[in-house]
Amino acid sequence: MQRCAWAADGDDLMCDYHDHEWGVPLHDENALFEFLCLEGAQAGLSWRTVLVKRENYRKAFHGFDIARVAKMTDRELEKRLLDPGIIRNRLKVSSVRDNAVAALKAIDEFGSLDACLWSFVDGKPIVNRWRESSQVPASTPLSDHMSKTLKKRGFRFVGGTICYSLMQATGMINDHLVGCFRHKICAGGR
Repeated sequence: MQRCAWAADGDDLMCDYHDHEWGVPLHDENALFEFLCLEGAQAGLSWRTVLVKRENYRKAFHGFDIARVAKMTDRELEKRLLDPGIIRNRLKVSSVRDNAVAALKAIDEFGSLDACLWSFVDGKPIVNRWRESSQVPASTPLSDHMSKTLKKRGFRFVGGTICYSLMQATGMINDHLVGCFRHKICAGGR
């Protein structure tokens, strides 16, 4: 079975993530919020580092329940900085609450975080047909636009590269290589 190069080295955690989550169109509010926050936490680190800590993040941030996270106090956030199960970067930890507050505002305006985020791709996945990993960009004008827009709305840790990774992870963009067994599946047979 052929996989994208980043998941082809036999690492069970990365293979499982690649085979079951990455690139699958996601519309669940809390799951989208989770990916938004975890992609930001990844900045400067490997995705594997974040995946290893994912369950701890879920516990630390109330299962990424947007309304609950938005109400977290400074004291609660300080306590999270003592938790070795998450990435203990003060700015990244505080950004989770800030992003929850921004997400609530987006929900008020768009009706859902899903509608807000998926509006950048007109509600349907962009299917790329890359043949080699070297063709896959780190960011695009679309992810840069998403970044600027989200920053204006109060979101943090949402640079162009992070936004592109978010779009890939949540299926807004299908960047599975054409030869990968997941490409056609995530493209809905296209």
